[in-house]
Amino acid sequence: MPAPSRPAVVCIPARNEAERLPRLLRALAAQDGFSVDAPLKVVIVSNNCTDGTVEAVRALDASGALDTLALRLIEATFAAAEAHVGTARRRALDAGADWLEREGAPEGVLLTTDADARLSPGWVTANLRALETAEIVGGRLVIDDEGATDPALAAFHARVERYWAGVRALEDALDPPPHDPAPRHGDHTGGSLALRASLYRAVGGLPPLPRGEDNALVGAVQRAGGRLRHCPDVSVLVSARTAGRAEGGMATEMLRRARVVRAGEAYRLPVASHWERVILRRAALRRAYREGTAPAALQTLGLDAEDLAAIDLAACPNDIAFVERAHARLETRDGPAPECGLDEALAALDASLAALRRDRAA
Repeated sequence: MPAPSRPAVVCIPARNEAERLPRLLRALAAQDGFSVDAPLKVVIVSNNCTDGTVEAVRALDASGALDTLALRLIEATFAAAEAHVGTARRRALDAGADWLEREGAPEGVLLTTDADARLSPGWVTANLRALETAEIVGGRLVIDDEGATDPALAAFHARVERYWAGVRALEDALDPPPHDPAPRHGDHTGGSLALRASLYRAVGGLPPLPRGEDNALVGAVQRAGGRLRHCPDVSVLVSARTAGRAEGGMATEMLRRARVVRAGEAYRLPVASHWERVILRRAALRRAYREGTAPAALQTLGLDAEDLAAIDLAACPNDIAFVERAHARLETRDGPAPECGLDEALAALDASLAALRRDRAA
């Protein structure tokens, strides 16, 4: 398979991943379209590692197992307050952007994943294809039980996924995004993100937050008018471990789900009516932008003069930017979304979707 025409750098933050990071690097070395003569660029930022992560990477590289990679390992020691995934991921992405720019390829692609992820051989090329019709691509997260399957927990994972699939089905029925058609997943996290280096620079880079840094980057791209694609061809296996490296990350969610299944802890999610209201409001904002609605009319959607000044309607390049900026302002006044248990939430979503189907059939 020929090498991809667009240069790419995979950017990885790592914190005490001596066991799992070598597995990820072997998967990257086996990516379709790359070779010894045309290697895949990879940046690793070792974030205050104390378990031999750096030595494990160097030993694997010296063994010749990574000959299809151009590998740059950055050993970083951050102050305690900054020794988190946001700082490390930003450092890795910044280094990747620097690399592309020095080679005269600012339109090259930055990809990021987590050190404990497992990738298919087509992960890089699938991301590059998806970026042909989008500005940022999120990969689907598939929970990897690593052979230790718990049937009750697996069934719970499936029910949670059915809930979020139902939310997306509501969106498809009420306000389908043309740039992100079904079938699509709903994930856009640091486990799998891709965007062009020039856009990464234009939005100010990844916010170095201790948690939620990935969603913050996606939000910045959307507020700039970027299309977010949840391409079904892009996926990554993510660890089901309950002792993770990132505060508030996937391991926290896995631990929460384990407590639900094994100890009966409540698991509450927003009610279906909340999502209907959000989707319909976003649809109304989109129509208003496309119709060139005057500022006075926008106030009927809940936007006051201060909101409109902050949104800067004239500076919105498209409806995506306007909707994201406007919705963010309105969301701050909404208060917490009403929640209910998972069974009730699923039943309400099913009822809402059935009602929409009946209305369309009538």
